[in-house]
Amino acid sequence: MEATMGNPGSLSDLSGNRLRSLPALLALFVLMSGGCSMNQLVVRSSMGLMEESIRAMHRETDLELARAAMPANLKMLEGMIEADPGNARLRVHAAEGYYGYSFAFVEPDDPERAAGLYARCRDYGAAALARTGFDHDLTGTPLRELEQALQQTDSGQVPALFWTASCWAKHIDLNRDDPRSIARLGRAAALMQRVLELDPDYYHGGPHLFFGVYYGSRPPMLGGDPERSREHFEAARASSDDRLLLANVLQAEFLDRQLMDRDAFHERLTGVLDTAVADGPSQLAFINQVARERARWLLTHEDEWF
Repeated sequence: MEATMGNPGSLSDLSGNRLRSLPALLALFVLMSGGCSMNQLVVRSSMGLMEESIRAMHRETDLELARAAMPANLKMLEGMIEADPGNARLRVHAAEGYYGYSFAFVEPDDPERAAGLYARCRDYGAAALARTGFDHDLTGTPLRELEQALQQTDSGQVPALFWTASCWAKHIDLNRDDPRSIARLGRAAALMQRVLELDPDYYHGGPHLFFGVYYGSRPPMLGGDPERSREHFEAARASSDDRLLLANVLQAEFLDRQLMDRDAFHERLTGVLDTAVADGPSQLAFINQVARERARWLLTHEDEWF
């Protein structure tokens, strides 16, 4: 018996070693899982692959293929959000995806449906922002107080701020007959103003595009400012070395139309159509192809608007 008890390989010693190491193993598991459920672990292990698929979509030039693929991808994202509801990155990706799908494929033919999709992407953006620690009610907080709170946000919150503001502004743009909706435009602008301060080149100069439209789409008596609009569109072009075709499309659609400058409208849009997507960087391929389609659609309305 004594020999058995003294054997390093005995059952009692093995059991003791296992019992002593169990807390360490449990602690290691908790650290590795971060308190996650199995579903959350699966989702988070898939993030890299999912983000690669997003980058592949950015490089896509076949819009029919993109149109067919995006709804399934968006529903997959929503399923991942259900499994990992605290994941802010997923909600940012959902906001970006719904914005892109709505702008590219829904808004020109079905603005009412697009408004609903923009509301959905706004809500995903706002939920992402809340999960980064911004706990202020975007609609209920007094505007001045909201602006002050936004000064505490940092560069890590830029994606959530940007997509919330972008989706919100598009929803408002498609609900111009709703006074309550119009009254909230200043709130979307406050979010984007903070993005402009933190990272003006984010998403290929996206904050400048926002304010180019913001100041260019309204007459001066309603807060429009053509000169500020032009400055922001020029800054957006500079951010992408003049390779983002959407800057010219949005300037034509909003500023040139507001000024009733048909020559500028026509020249800008035909210039977009004369530019080959292959001439630009691959990460702008999808958005530039969408810009060309938008330019073509806008030109079909030229006689109606001018």
